[in-house]
Amino acid sequence: MSAGERRLGILAGGGKLPREIAQSAARQGLPVAIVAIDSEADPDLTGPDVTRVNWGSIGGMIRALRQARVTDLVIVGHVRRPELGALKPDLGFFRNLPRLLKIVASGGDDGVLRRVVRFFEQEGFRVIGPGEAAPELVVRESAAGAARASDEDRADIQTGLALIRALGPYDIGQGVVIAGGRIEAIEGVEGTDRMIARAGEARRAAHDAPRGGILVKRSKPEQDLRVDMPAIGPATVEGAHAAGLSGIAAEAEHVLIAERAVTLARADAAGIFVEGVRDEAPASATPRRFKAHRVVRDLRPLGGVKPRRHSVRDAVKGLATIEALARFGVGHTAVVVRNHVLAVEADEGAEATVRRAEGLRQWASLTRRRRGVVVLRRAEALTEVLVTIVARAGYAGIAIGDDAAAASGDALAAAEREGLFIVTSPSASSEGTG
Repeated sequence: MSAGERRLGILAGGGKLPREIAQSAARQGLPVAIVAIDSEADPDLTGPDVTRVNWGSIGGMIRALRQARVTDLVIVGHVRRPELGALKPDLGFFRNLPRLLKIVASGGDDGVLRRVVRFFEQEGFRVIGPGEAAPELVVRESAAGAARASDEDRADIQTGLALIRALGPYDIGQGVVIAGGRIEAIEGVEGTDRMIARAGEARRAAHDAPRGGILVKRSKPEQDLRVDMPAIGPATVEGAHAAGLSGIAAEAEHVLIAERAVTLARADAAGIFVEGVRDEAPASATPRRFKAHRVVRDLRPLGGVKPRRHSVRDAVKGLATIEALARFGVGHTAVVVRNHVLAVEADEGAEATVRRAEGLRQWASLTRRRRGVVVLRRAEALTEVLVTIVARAGYAGIAIGDDAAAASGDALAAAEREGLFIVTSPSASSEGTG
């Protein structure tokens, strides 16, 4: 297809990236049509090239793209997991309902987004990444601003890259905050900015708050960069500065800089480095995607409440997640809902981790049945207070990665009263320490 026959469509979520990509395409002489998702896309994203649609207007999305004769489609901008009650379905929604249910049933973000790509490809569009549409937005290897990372910083950077790489198969984490080898925060579904804010709050509350520290941002192994390319921007720099961090390390060629000039100007003013880096580990060190339904785990139920099949899969995935983090000295708690890891503990404790996950959402569920598992590396973390928090959050049960002998009898009795299942997997403890 010649350049003159190409037409770019942008399915726009929130943030400045959709408009930046549109402006880049215009400079290349490429016709652009933007389909902006209501309640997600920025309110100022307007103009004759913009069509606004509701999440449920699947037919409207496709119709707008076809009317603009779109050939290439970029899906970009941050979105929240939609509330079913806020959807305004059109005829196209109901026509595609079986396909849409398969998309959200896949659980984690990676699975959902891969199916989103497949959906639009089946409609005849070529889905391309934002980096292909606007190459000037991509982080390149080297310092992007005036400040530079120190030798100490570089050791932390490689540790952060390794941690995210280890978490990649479990579909969690594009960011981590690390200082002096200590992992302070691991990104869950709350996103990078909220993770940085959480790390900053913990630092301010600590009497021995560390100085410096780095945000490491990288893609997950096997992540589809066409629809889920990590990005940093002015808010990232502001959050890093407020948290007392000294820099931001972003994986070269796999991360975008939104509002590049503004982002780097603020970083320079704050004395924060922004640097594109590469993972020094060989490709063979990258683990393969984890598939819970293919993993056999020795789970031993305690008490009379039995886990359902989906809960067993969540427990298996959560146990594998905390095992993957054992060598980093973190990940003592994880929360998994419908195959989606919502949160992983750095060092805030099990109760705080579960409370944090309670405010996060997985992709919409069509049932009110209790779902989700809280996974603990050690039985000592199981307390009556934690059981109460787990039950209040609506999770189905708790999985423990070692023998239950150290578990509190009162906590086990409380779980029985609350209708929570408890399962243990002693093999997980020995595997995680190897």
